Amino acid sequence: MTALPIESGTGVPAAELEERRERLLDHVRAAGLAGYVLFDEHYVRYFSGLWFLSTERPVAFAQSADGSMAVFVPEFEMERVRAETTFENVESYPEYPGVEHPMPILARVLDGLGVGGRIGADQDGYPGILGYRGPTLGEVTRAAVTPLGAEIEAMLTRKSATEVALIRESARWCEHAHRLLQEYSVPGATEAEASLRAGHEATLALLATQDGEVGGVLSSSDGVQAGYRGQIGTRSAWAHAIAHNITFNAGDVLVTETSAPIWGYNAELERAMVIGPPTDRMRWLFDHAVAAQEVALEALRPGVTCAAVDGAVMRYFEENDLLPLWRQHTGHAIGLRNHEAPFLDLGDSTPIEPGMVFTIEPGVYDAEVGGFRHSDTVAVTEDGIEILTDYPRDLESLTIPA
Repeated sequence: MTALPIESGTGVPAAELEERRERLLDHVRAAGLAGYVLFDEHYVRYFSGLWFLSTERPVAFAQSADGSMAVFVPEFEMERVRAETTFENVESYPEYPGVEHPMPILARVLDGLGVGGRIGADQDGYPGILGYRGPTLGEVTRAAVTPLGAEIEAMLTRKSATEVALIRESARWCEHAHRLLQEYSVPGATEAEASLRAGHEATLALLATQDGEVGGVLSSSDGVQAGYRGQIGTRSAWAHAIAHNITFNAGDVLVTETSAPIWGYNAELERAMVIGPPTDRMRWLFDHAVAAQEVALEALRPGVTCAAVDGAVMRYFEENDLLPLWRQHTGHAIGLRNHEAPFLDLGDSTPIEPGMVFTIEPGVYDAEVGGFRHSDTVAVTEDGIEILTDYPRDLESLTIPA
């Protein structure tokens, strides 16, 4: 594979990051807010390009209504952030919880930016992760905090051409990892052996091709991943099983999963596979899973609603007496996170627009045989869809010799 041309340091051009911030500022100004503060690591990355390890130590990105910016990090992050970013205003605090808690220090930083009185934020303070405790943003600033989560999520929904290109590249590496996984998933091998080997080899190949620049990928633990998450044999009928290092045997139904973050952006590729000659029941279930996915792909178009796509699949299930084998909705959006809104679900009436990227993954689940689910990543275009993942979907190609 050849390297994807990417913007050094973030994967997204600086001009696009600036355009995102301006769109958010337009909303902030229209609401009469003095500025905004972001704590969520994905939101911070989306608007600023800053990568950081999200721990109990607060990190924040702030911007005033006049455009002035500041990033707020623990003191030991200062050297790295100054070396790896172009932020002019990097503020810090000694440590968490510290003699003085970081949140009052952040309040002083915001005051210096002119962000006070009425403030927009993704949430009212740093989230309570990894044992973090602290006062809210409203408490330390004595400001009225307006939630911005819904506005930000709406921005994430429609991907730019750059974002789609990064997801498309992720899809290529999901395909590569899946080929390795399928090769190593043989009778007598274990789930861990096949998964770790495929993920490790695919990650090293990715880093070699991209000169090590894909955003935070340092090892197979946070690089390309391919495996089963326990969806082996009859456990494959559990849509969200967990790994148990199961040994592969002839007659097993397998449901795979892959991921390959490229500068934080993700595609998803999953396949149902069988070890050894499939039974008639397996063929019947497999064929219906593929047919249901085709129904969803035909229904997914600009202008229809998410509910309509899921509804088309549900009608297929009902017409073919498959409702007892149904477990989950048709799919979900994907991008900086593995799961994003909107959802291809009867309860989600969001209109589908060009630039949205979805997984398409209806499945059928038989407790006595196993689960059958393919997942492909699909971008919505102006006049239809583009399937970003490219991997065989037929049973012959997905049958592993016993």
